[in-house]
Amino acid sequence: MSYLIKPAGYKSLLNLSQTELGIKAIKDFFQQNLSSELRLRRVTAPLFVLKGMGINDDLNGVERAVTFPIKDLGDAKAEIVHSLAKWKRLTLADYQIEEGYGIYTDMNAIRSDEELDNLHSLYVDQWDWERAMKPEERTIDFLKEIVERIYAAMVRTEYLVYEMFPAIKPQLPQKIYFIHSEELLQRYPSLTPKEREDAITREYGAVFIMGIGAKLSNGEKHDGRAPDYDDWSTPTPDGHVGLNGDLLVWNSVLGHALELSSMGIRVDREALLRQLALTGTEERKTLYFHQRLLNDELPQSIGGGIGQSRLCMFYLRKAHIGEIQSSIWPDEMRKEAREAGIYLI
Repeated sequence: MSYLIKPAGYKSLLNLSQTELGIKAIKDFFQQNLSSELRLRRVTAPLFVLKGMGINDDLNGVERAVTFPIKDLGDAKAEIVHSLAKWKRLTLADYQIEEGYGIYTDMNAIRSDEELDNLHSLYVDQWDWERAMKPEERTIDFLKEIVERIYAAMVRTEYLVYEMFPAIKPQLPQKIYFIHSEELLQRYPSLTPKEREDAITREYGAVFIMGIGAKLSNGEKHDGRAPDYDDWSTPTPDGHVGLNGDLLVWNSVLGHALELSSMGIRVDREALLRQLALTGTEERKTLYFHQRLLNDELPQSIGGGIGQSRLCMFYLRKAHIGEIQSSIWPDEMRKEAREAGIYLI
């Protein structure tokens, strides 16, 4: 069900014109920095893909993709993408991108099963990126290095916003804090996963939570992950599992953690077979994407998505993602938001 957080005494620091200027500046500056930090080239991405090829991201495995028939292909079904997690890896192979280099793109998606609130919209816009890597880079240290490069671009972007709008004071710490989801559980055993995220992010300001998708010691997952893109099951030297994670920052406007990016080292052949078995989805082995991976036709890679509207929402100190992007919201939410000083586009 839709839900609205109404911060007490909220008033936007920027008017509509300033907000639009800020959005443009943030998007231009951040993607240039991201490209430089990770050595990524921009490519054009699809809005939809053919159904039944295993290319679309199925998120947690229950979300329905928006589908439509294609008249000129005998009414074959196409799906609006949820994200481009698998498509990007296919593109790395098809473009023959060298190790140490990669691609990024503007990804636009529709997630019709999303529960609408201050952070979740039917419309999703993010920078999807993927970088080819060496097999020996399948380590936690390499994952952390890439996270730190992305975070450095985020810190620089926040300073740009401060230069444009001095009323918006920088909040991000200079360094990001790393913690595994199992360590987080042990630190806050009585809290739910979201409450644990709030607690750790409130303390450190910016956090990367690793190992998301596998079951923890309490028999539950911190959060869901599909079995066929992030590697969430490979054992690591510290006794945990998983080579992926989520990047969160403290949202002082809402008083909650804000996830800005989900990313990770991608499955190799062994991890894919293991995770398909763990999730009871071994029938996927016959799909196009999975066949190419199992036949060693795809490069080792690391990749993820970075929410564009969420990033702008954080930097511009907005209370609702609907202040950044145009989408569809329940009439009651629009009414409540306006009464609380939140004006949805």
